[in-house]
Amino acid sequence: MENKKISDAELEIMKIIWTSNCPLMFAQITDALQNTGINWQKNTLITLLSRLMDKGYLKANKRGRKNEYIPLITEQEFQSVQTKNFVDRVYKGDVQGLVAQLVNSEMLTETEYAELKKILEVE
Repeated sequence: MENKKISDAELEIMKIIWTSNCPLMFAQITDALQNTGINWQKNTLITLLSRLMDKGYLKANKRGRKNEYIPLITEQEFQSVQTKNFVDRVYKGDVQGLVAQLVNSEMLTETEYAELKKILEVE
């Protein structure tokens, strides 16, 4: 997937769609956003959905006179691309530098550190 940046607002929409594991209608997206405390105007949501489609993250299928929205990228694929871009941009591609920073800055809990060790030992 090409690196097409998405805004925080667009990401909120994608999280809702990924969480649902099925196509969502406009009203379902609106309801889910409202449940998270986001109350955008209809036109705002239409614009954001349109941008996500233009960027290749979503597609819309007509169901009668309404659209159902379907993700074209999984959350894991998105995270993978974003992580790679972050490591390339901030750590010049040095994954070891990122891991060292996480460990040395005590950003990992003991449990997370133990899990990371397990993952690294398996490889």
